Amino acid sequence: MIVLGGQTMEIELKCFATLRQYCPGDGRLEIAENTSVQEALETLSVPLEEVKLIFVNGVRKEPTAILEPGDRLGIFPPVGGG
Repeated sequence: MIVLGGQTMEIELKCFATLRQYCPGDGRLEIAENTSVQEALETLSVPLEEVKLIFVNGVRKEPTAILEPGDRLGIFPPVGGG
């Protein structure tokens, strides 16, 4: 990752069900400081329309939420079934 004029930070990322294919193997992601959830997901080419729920440190968040160093980000697709 190339970050110009800024610092980087590391977060933990857990992708569930059909989104698992986008998650880094070690579950860690290095991103620029002041990165939003949406920007982090775009970095991994996660189709945002496939993301239904976002949790940061166990709390539901919007895609515009800004991530902090060491945050735990979990993303879930829509769940179907019966």
